[in-house]
Order: sequence, then structure tokens, then C-alpha cells
Amino acid sequence: MKPTMLTTLSLLLFALTTYFPLAFSYIEQLEDINGNPIFYSTHFYIMPSIFGAAGGGLKLGKTGNSTCPLTVLQDYSEVINGLELKFTPPGEIFVDLISTDKLLAGIEFVEKPACAESSKWVVVEDDDIPRPYVGIGGIEDNKGKRIKNGNFIIVKHGFGYKIMFCPQFNAPPPGLCFDIGRYKDDENGRHLILTENDPFEIVFVIPERSVA
Repeated sequence: MKPTMLTTLSLLLFALTTYFPLAFSYIEQLEDINGNPIFYSTHFYIMPSIFGAAGGGLKLGKTGNSTCPLTVLQDYSEVINGLELKFTPPGEIFVDLISTDKLLAGIEFVEKPACAESSKWVVVEDDDIPRPYVGIGGIEDNKGKRIKNGNFIIVKHGFGYKIMFCPQFNAPPPGLCFDIGRYKDDENGRHLILTENDPFEIVFVIPERSVA
């Protein structure tokens, strides 16, 4: 092989491992806490991987001046499962298989508040919160705030998984993905916020009745 070819391949490998740290991660099928596979048709709860003081499941709440429950919060009580969620199918034709380390079309709550445009997760920037946080809805729902473009991804972590958010960029180099962590600032629950190396370790719990 010519030296120029070796140099090119070396630079390409460096770029992939530097700017795409998840590119060579081990991909496996996503499972619930009992080892059951999760599909796009599966409804589930997102819970902390450690039961007890880590709190309960996820819900929607009204925060700030909002009159609609647009903020994703983790309940403080470990006995609360929260609201059911599902993964957004990527299109009309897809393999009904959820894998780790792959960008998702979206995460959404099964039930949508009547006052919201959508129940799909978005990352919102608000001057009243120190870090971008996870909410739902569209631009009209989140007037006066900024929605960050990007995708969520599920990564194997510790005893369960962690959720990450990968912002979209129009020009290289792309930025690193952020962990979804927690911020205790609301009496109704903990915000889910973007963090560096401080993830909210989770598991997926399929309810006894999972609607297809």
C-alpha cells in the first residue's frame, strides 16, 4: 500500500474515533429490566437503575410561567412509575428493533397533553435554567425559549443505560454528545438536563399491559 494511502486511512480513523466516539461502540439490542427486548411498538417506563433514594419515573410538569405541562421531570418518589413512553419510528420502512449506540428518531410520551403540539422530547434552552433541559412540544409551545436540534441515543452504562443528546451541526467538526443528567430545582421533581460525565443511570420497565 502506498504511503499516501496509509496516511489517508490513518487520518480517517483518527477523525472517526475523535469526533464520533460512539462509532465503534458495541451495539446490542435494547432490553427492559427483565431482559425482554424493546421494540418501537413497546411502551415502557424509564426508571433509575438503583431503587430507593434515586427517585421514581418520569412525568410532565408545569414549570416557570408555562400553563401547559411541557417539562420532563423525574418524580422524587421511588414508588411512582411515571408516564409511559415509547420510541418514535424512524419512517414507514424500518426494522422493528431498538439498538444501543444508534441515533433515535425520537422519544415520546404515549399520551400527549391536549395543550401541547407534540409529546416528543426536545432539548430546550431557557435563561431561567442553568443548563439546557428536556421538554416536549414544538416552537409555538416553547415561545421565548430556544430548541436545540439533535438526536437522542441510548448507551449501555453501569447497571443499565444512559441517555445522551447529540446536537446537529451544519459544519465540521461535530460536537460531542452530552449525557442527560438531573438538576434538583423544582418542587415537583428533578429536571433532566444536559451534562458532561454526570449521567442519569436508567433502566426500562415494561408495564404488564404494553399497548402495541
